[in-house]
Amino acid sequence: MGCKKDKVDATTTKSLQSSINDMASSLSTLQQVKFNEALYILKTFGVDAEGDQSELMALGQLINGKKVPEIFALADQIAQKNDIDWTSSGPPSLGEMNIFGNVEAKESDPNDIQASSLSLNVNSLGNDQVLGPQSIQVVPRLIDASGKPVAFSGAGLEVVLEVFSGGNRILTSKNLMQDNNFKGFNIRFASLPAQKIVDQKIDITVSVKTTKKTFKMTKVGLDVNPKALLMPAGDPAENPANISETPVNPTDMPEMATPEKTPATAADPKASVSKFLNNLAAQNLRGAYDTADNPSWGSFEKFSNPTSGFGGVKNINVKNMTTTNTSANAASVNATYDVTDKEGRTTAIQVTFGLKNVNGEWKISSYKINQ
Repeated sequence: MGCKKDKVDATTTKSLQSSINDMASSLSTLQQVKFNEALYILKTFGVDAEGDQSELMALGQLINGKKVPEIFALADQIAQKNDIDWTSSGPPSLGEMNIFGNVEAKESDPNDIQASSLSLNVNSLGNDQVLGPQSIQVVPRLIDASGKPVAFSGAGLEVVLEVFSGGNRILTSKNLMQDNNFKGFNIRFASLPAQKIVDQKIDITVSVKTTKKTFKMTKVGLDVNPKALLMPAGDPAENPANISETPVNPTDMPEMATPEKTPATAADPKASVSKFLNNLAAQNLRGAYDTADNPSWGSFEKFSNPTSGFGGVKNINVKNMTTTNTSANAASVNATYDVTDKEGRTTAIQVTFGLKNVNGEWKISSYKINQ
């Protein structure tokens, strides 16, 4: 029989699990619970990966060769960095954690919260008299059917905040909700790049994952303070927003032939279709509507109707997208994706988008679902 391992072996997923089990078996019952919590903190907040398997592989790389005290110390650093109310020396506080698989709900599972929906409170913070607000606070609350906050404690619910602008995700943050007095997220405008903010507005989506269900809520069209945004680095003299102090004499300019009027060159039409679908997935219907110039969709009210329009869309998962035809003025794009409505039904569809060049920007002008 081989000796038990006292440090992480991340050569394979099997060796990772075996080494962690060996290390845990040498700890007291209380230490085992805290060890599992530490691993959960590191897997959820210490690595940048999507999906359980990818997170597990990234976790293995992060802690490979480390012993229990080193793992506790690293988890303390990650918790402090992410403003998570957790320490390796504190009492157990996250319920039963299992990083190697989903844990089914148990009778005493503190993460099995009985709630009806999620609410979001958004407030401006740091209102400077000259520069204006410097950040916004986003506070999620799990509520019951009557709209009252659900009382619970001792949970370890993963909370994810995503910030979008113009249909593009520009910021993601995670934290743990241990009770319904969760402090929420503080979004500093100085962390949002000015060049990625469209029309000085952002959309915010927050999801809270309980054992049986993930609750999600979106706030659309929140104003940002342009004075407080993160400005791009570079030479100010090369910033096109700065006007040259040296005037140009028209007589010094070479004579130019008057060019024929041609349509402005547009970018890849797939980018407009992708922007449209991303906005729908984020339930930013106004952003989706603004990517189109399609008479058959009519007014925004008709477009966003939850029964006959796109207002019933909850999520979109794009599988494939190809440009099938492009000219100076028109293009067509085929897209295959799964649509999930607000009743939880998912349908796979293939759509042909027709687009037209409007002043150098591709606008969706037709929409056909292929049978």
